Amino acid sequence: MTRARIARACRLAALAALVAAMAGCATVPSSASPGQKVDPFEAWNRKVFAFNDGLDEAILKPVATVYAEVVPAVVRRGVENFYANMSAPWTAVNSLLQGKVFAAVEAAFSFGVNTVFGFAGLLDLSSEMGIERRSEDFGQTLGVWGADTGAFLVWPLIGPSTVRDSIGLPLDYLASPMNLLNGGATPVAIWTLRLVNTRANLLGASRMLDDMALDKYTFVRDAFLQRRRSLVFDGLDEPPADPSQDETTDPAPALPAAAPAASEAAK
Repeated sequence: MTRARIARACRLAALAALVAAMAGCATVPSSASPGQKVDPFEAWNRKVFAFNDGLDEAILKPVATVYAEVVPAVVRRGVENFYANMSAPWTAVNSLLQGKVFAAVEAAFSFGVNTVFGFAGLLDLSSEMGIERRSEDFGQTLGVWGADTGAFLVWPLIGPSTVRDSIGLPLDYLASPMNLLNGGATPVAIWTLRLVNTRANLLGASRMLDDMALDKYTFVRDAFLQRRRSLVFDGLDEPPADPSQDETTDPAPALPAAAPAASEAAK
């Protein structure tokens, strides 16, 4: 391992330790209602959100706009398929850690098929075979294991996250097969292409967000938290802590006490 890689791993480990330390003071208080959005770092988050938004307007969005005009949609789809395919092995590992054996097998099979027969993943042949494309990361695995979401966080350049997801970010990065491309010599170029390609595919959605959202920060925060919750529970509602308190089971309605008396009076 080179000195640069060791230094990078140390920085990522320090980031993980930082967010882990923040987790103790950033969890949802026990007195909070289940649906309450807790944002204790809102002052910090809004400043970082504004910084990221300004950086996007000044650099990323113009670059992505030119990229979308020059690169055909079919090529952009191929790039998207390639990066999705590269994340399939980590999805398989996290699916296995979550106890989803069948999903792990599907992700591994999808990676093999797309890599061998789909030109290294440029073609998503597995989806045409009826295999659903999934994305599982270590933050979702921690959620399945019962780790609390923690406070909402916005990181410079990285964007929206939570305390729980931030703890998983260093491992997600180190485990990504994209770091192995070209011997790991050009990770910046590889990750930059993914960022620009993703931003180009979201140009229409960002314009709608700018037109619709009165408070862009609040809209993005709530949408992000809702999506992460959906990913952790695979689109299902979180199961109740006590099955006896399941509100979906309604008790049998009791008969009115006056009903027998009324029946007798009618005779």
